[in-house]
Amino acid sequence: MSRHLVLFLSLALPLGAATFNVRDFGASGDGKSMDTASIQKALDACQPAGGTVFFPPGTYLSQPLTLRTRTTVLLDPGATLLASTNQAHFMKVPGDWLAAKSGSDFIPFLGGKDLEEVRLTGGGVIDGNGAVWWGEAEKARQKKSGYTLPRPNLVVLERVKNLRMDNLTLQNSPKFHFVPTECEGVVISNVTVLAPERAANTDAIDPSNCKNVLITRCKIDVGDDNVAIKAGKPVAGREFACEDITITDCLFLHGHGLSIGSETAGGVRNVTVRNCRFENTENGLRIKSQRGKGGRVENISYEGITMSNVNPAITLTCYYANNSSGDPTPAAAAADEAAKLSGKIPAYRNIRIRNLTATCPKAAGTLAGLPESALRDIALEDVTITAGKSFSIRNAQDIRLKNVRVMVASGAPFVLENAQVTGLDPKQSP
Repeated sequence: MSRHLVLFLSLALPLGAATFNVRDFGASGDGKSMDTASIQKALDACQPAGGTVFFPPGTYLSQPLTLRTRTTVLLDPGATLLASTNQAHFMKVPGDWLAAKSGSDFIPFLGGKDLEEVRLTGGGVIDGNGAVWWGEAEKARQKKSGYTLPRPNLVVLERVKNLRMDNLTLQNSPKFHFVPTECEGVVISNVTVLAPERAANTDAIDPSNCKNVLITRCKIDVGDDNVAIKAGKPVAGREFACEDITITDCLFLHGHGLSIGSETAGGVRNVTVRNCRFENTENGLRIKSQRGKGGRVENISYEGITMSNVNPAITLTCYYANNSSGDPTPAAAAADEAAKLSGKIPAYRNIRIRNLTATCPKAAGTLAGLPESALRDIALEDVTITAGKSFSIRNAQDIRLKNVRVMVASGAPFVLENAQVTGLDPKQSP
């Protein structure tokens, strides 16, 4: 029996004998009254024995809440946990939220640290009321491409062992929707994540410095990364901050694709992506990092991927420029000497992409290593991409193609620069 299946079965069991109905603690669920204190009392009642906090049908307006250990949050399919529209409720220190220096100045809508056995489930909705935040964020992004105006995230759970989220909808986060951080044993199943296509930086699921993660049967339609695996710093006791992550049978609609990075300094390994569909996403499969933020990314496998209207299908870049598209090419990017000396240089190794089909109105894809850190040991097999422009490969060694077809509207199918590539169809060779 697989590790993920054992974890799934163990978390499917009730986490606590007692059930605490938020209505019994005074919550109104009318969508107008602030239910924060009543909900928090119900959550606190789970200590120390653990239990289930139940939300019957209704709309529960609330300020930020804190989860406890051995707690199941059970939202009835007719229940919505709705975030307050008052930005001041989410600030650690009262003040002008537009003057915040970083995301750490904010409190997530639903948070918790150093917990065990936590589950969010039931068929209901957690809604971040993000419209009150997105307007200013978009103004800031228009002034500076790629700029992330600090805002709170929707659900952030840190250092949790055995964490499960299933059969829920997360929507309209001010910024990222779900950020499990330094967690071990995470199952995210049958979760829908929704935000408008132009809602800035509304990542759906961002496992950060996590180990042993399963994301399966999720539907994601957002304004930024559909999934972003991040390893911003080393984790004590681990060679790699992020490892043993499986993503399977997911549907990605609008969004910026399935990413590893841009923070990879802690290292990422053993990621498997299978049987996923991408429709109308900006980017498909992407590993993104840059000098000063990079680390080792290795043992990555993608298989059974279908894409339509995706731009581009594949991007492995060490030149990420903090925006979704338009990263500078190696020829145009200036080398940052301080970043070179930092030791945080991206290094991508042992990556497999099999059984992928894609249509891309713009470019087919990019493999772009650094002059001092070439991409190595990359294999593409049974890949078919129909695109407007070429697939570019630069600063790369031991790139192996088998039954790979790239059909472009103009130009050569492949453009190579400082690249060692085998298996090119002679008809497609540059």
